[in-house]
Amino acid sequence: MKSLKIILTIAAFLALTFEADAQKFGYLDSNALLTELNEVKQANAELEALQKQMQSKGQQMLKDLQEKYNEVGRKEQQGEISPKQLEDEVTKLRAEEQGIAEYEQQMQQKIFEKQNQLLQPIIDKVNAAITSVAKEQGYTYIFDRSAGTGVLLYADESSDISSLVKAKLGL
Repeated sequence: MKSLKIILTIAAFLALTFEADAQKFGYLDSNALLTELNEVKQANAELEALQKQMQSKGQQMLKDLQEKYNEVGRKEQQGEISPKQLEDEVTKLRAEEQGIAEYEQQMQQKIFEKQNQLLQPIIDKVNAAITSVAKEQGYTYIFDRSAGTGVLLYADESSDISSLVKAKLGL
């Protein structure tokens, strides 16, 4: 009975060893890969243009607001405005400040949405290429070493599939 347990334990150990040997691991650096794609460069250029356009508008809004504050201050100093009118003007200017703050939030949201809209198809394309290479080459796992040092502790350089994914993407 004792020898049967030993034989079963050895058989289980050998089965696990053979199973581990059958697994194939690969890795790539997705950040480096994405920076090489023309689609990403085009998307980044489009996002940058949108951001500059929206920032320019925001800066103009701030400039106009500052001019209005200066004008109200000038009128107050020269006695051209009553206390009630001053209070009304300050209330209007504070509402305009709030509008600028809301515009900044909307600007950030629009840029985020545009980034997702532009980059998601590219990310889907890269993921499909990674999946295709993994299946064609018989990889069990593919790791992304750009995700941080804790994700990948050791990798044989011959397991880097970046060139295969680049070829699949036509780079």
